Amino acid sequence: MKKLLKTLSISLFALTALFFVSADAPGLPSVKLKNLKGQSVDIQDFAKSGKPVVISFWATWCSPCKKELSNIAEIYDQWKEEYGVEIVAVSIDDARSTDKVKSYVNATQWPFTVLLDPNEDMRRALNFSVVPYTLLLDKKGNIVYTHNNYVEGDEFILEEKIKKVAK
Repeated sequence: MKKLLKTLSISLFALTALFFVSADAPGLPSVKLKNLKGQSVDIQDFAKSGKPVVISFWATWCSPCKKELSNIAEIYDQWKEEYGVEIVAVSIDDARSTDKVKSYVNATQWPFTVLLDPNEDMRRALNFSVVPYTLLLDKKGNIVYTHNNYVEGDEFILEEKIKKVAK
């Protein structure tokens, strides 16, 4: 009986270790959002692009959010060329503010995809509370870096992370 229990314990331990060794890094949940044209987009599709993806959650009422995305917009063409990265900005403004989002994005002419999360489905799925909230996906769609808040120059730290996953 002791031998059987010992064998079962060892087997259980081995299976548990195998599970944790082979487990993938966390990825994006499958959540449908709307783009600025009102078309439905599954955020998980960006994880399947085979390139690094930065997803930045923001709001029109959040000055640091807008500053971060504007600073990234200035260097985005360089990042695309050097690292093949894609940027997705997800607004968490509620449904009443959707028009503000559209007019703000049109005025700034951000060169990246902008999606709307008025019901905060992505926010709940990723379990974050503060914007700006930025995450980086590697080429396989795994979340490899997250960052809350924004301080001038954080985009250069993000660039270093992008450089590592773009290899």
